[in-house]
Amino acid sequence: MTTSAPMDPAARPVRLLIVDDDPLVRAGLALMLGGADDIDIVGEGTDGTEVAELVDRLRPDVVLMDIRMPGMDGLTATESLRSRPDAPEVVVLTTFHADEQVLRAIRAGAAGFVLKDTPPAQIVDSVRRVAAGDPVLSPAVTRRLMARAAGTGPRDDRMDRADRARQRIAALAEREREVAIAVARGRSNAEIAATLYLSVATVKTQVSRILAKFGFNNRVQIALLVHDAGLLDDDGAEPAT
Repeated sequence: MTTSAPMDPAARPVRLLIVDDDPLVRAGLALMLGGADDIDIVGEGTDGTEVAELVDRLRPDVVLMDIRMPGMDGLTATESLRSRPDAPEVVVLTTFHADEQVLRAIRAGAAGFVLKDTPPAQIVDSVRRVAAGDPVLSPAVTRRLMARAAGTGPRDDRMDRADRARQRIAALAEREREVAIAVARGRSNAEIAATLYLSVATVKTQVSRILAKFGFNNRVQIALLVHDAGLLDDDGAEPAT
């Protein structure tokens, strides 16, 4: 399997911190990611309690974080880390049976997740995409998580959440709304640009405006809001109005 093209050789390599309590997993990740010329593994951690100090000292661009660790789990570490100014992006390592945990991580500001049995090339590609500002959730995985999010909590809470989401979406300009829906479908900036006949730079600007309006950390949170507002059907298409 091939990966997407690496970053511009003139660009600074992505500084990556790996956090996992299993030494074999860390070794495997370091082996596969260390072979990429545009990724620099600056350190490794074994527990969530180490993350703050490692980030302060090593200044990574991306943290690849296991969810289940002793001491402080990856979810708590992600919530703490993403509440800080200038925090690095976080990609959580998980398995499909941990949907609720993944949702908690995403709502806390994680850029997405990769499964531990994901092919090595895709994990490398995921780190590159997150560093470039793109989400790492495929449309199929996004829809799975969106459906899980929609089904959690009492019915009244879900209805309240939908009402609040629709009110927030109403504050967007028409083009921003179109971009937000495309983001929720799991499309990259280039794909959104092609679909809406915009430049990639304009799409990036629109996404940045949406993030700023809602105080979000990443695109996955936009996707959750769009789904909560009921703007996507089960096939990922916008419902007819």
